[in-house]
Amino acid sequence: MIATLRNAWKIPDLRSKIVYTFMMLVIFRLGSVIPVPGINIDYVKNIVDQAGLLSFFDLFSGGAFGNMTIFALSITPYITASIIMQLLTIAIPSLEEMAKEGEEGRKKIAQYTRYATVVLALIQASGITLGLFRGAIIERDAFSLTVVVLTLTAGTAFLMWLGEQITEKGIGNGISLLIFAGIVSRLPDGLYQTFLLLRANEISIVSVIVFLALAVVIVAGVVAIQEGVRKIPVQYAKRVVGRKMYGGQSSHIPLKVNQAGVIPVIFAMSLLAFPQTIGFFFGQDTKFAIFVSNWLSPQSPIIWGVVLYSLISAILIIFFTYFYTAITFNPVEVATNMKKYGGFIPGIRPGKPTSDYLNKVLNRITLAGAVFLATIALLPTIIMNLTGMQMGFGGTPLLIVVGVALETMKQVEAQMLMRHYQGFLK
Repeated sequence: MIATLRNAWKIPDLRSKIVYTFMMLVIFRLGSVIPVPGINIDYVKNIVDQAGLLSFFDLFSGGAFGNMTIFALSITPYITASIIMQLLTIAIPSLEEMAKEGEEGRKKIAQYTRYATVVLALIQASGITLGLFRGAIIERDAFSLTVVVLTLTAGTAFLMWLGEQITEKGIGNGISLLIFAGIVSRLPDGLYQTFLLLRANEISIVSVIVFLALAVVIVAGVVAIQEGVRKIPVQYAKRVVGRKMYGGQSSHIPLKVNQAGVIPVIFAMSLLAFPQTIGFFFGQDTKFAIFVSNWLSPQSPIIWGVVLYSLISAILIIFFTYFYTAITFNPVEVATNMKKYGGFIPGIRPGKPTSDYLNKVLNRITLAGAVFLATIALLPTIIMNLTGMQMGFGGTPLLIVVGVALETMKQVEAQMLMRHYQGFLK
């Protein structure tokens, strides 16, 4: 990884992309420390420290939520809006046709996603301001409440724009990198808090060793699964066009074990945070908020609440893994293209038998990837409940950090390879 970055830095175009991405992340971190006007931050921190799920959400916002800064809502509304639009694209024929129109259709869907993001951010900001953190508002008149709601909504809209700019002009997926930066920014504080707990004998050295060993296993497992590929052999028949002969070569179709990357985990987390958002409207002491804290939180005081949360998380992760894989890889389209150019899988007839075979193989390896994602995301939660070690930087953050780092490095390598090919052709 270090060698790749060093080589990429030598290429002027890639160097400018890396610098641009870094500056955008610096802007993100600067905005994460600018407080929303008219808010008692100590009141907010007290509530966040008491609610386990809110602390979990604060981790992914890079501490912006606990400090009630302008980026407190993070990029979560955009992720939720993307989920909704992708589901509607499958359910509504007009949106499905729009998605098949090419670049113009994708631009229209992206525009609708932006509108939905602003609406969801406005709803979530209203819930936080008028519900959970109403007591933190210093001046509770209509103007002050409106300023807080609009500031939080504008912060999410700006982050959405920032992520799109990174994707377009920088390196990597902008939204994923914003989440990556938020998680990594909390790592030093998490390590320091663990050191303080260890020195005060509130946790044992055995718990720390178990956690570190688990972290190493997660990192190694994520790398292995992310790099795991099933290669489907493809043979192209020889054909004569005029006086020239084409085809006859062998190739393969690479089917990744984890085709969806870390997207299913992010989607599942966003949906599980939605009940908490609804609870913001009613206040922390209401029956609904208490129900969410007891049954939909990874740090629930009820053991069966942890079990239910883990079960729902696993189901959502597996579902979104299959869902996102189905969107990104279409066996019917691949089989049609193979048949068009004279390609076939040895022992499999072209056309529908080929698409059925690809679909069968894809379902099997996707199941392995989905179960792995669910296991890695939930195992630390179970371990922390068994050992009593309270540390927010568990399996899901590690999964996202490693996955985003791998995907970003692959994009850097692809950019370098493309430039090497250009130099060769010249």
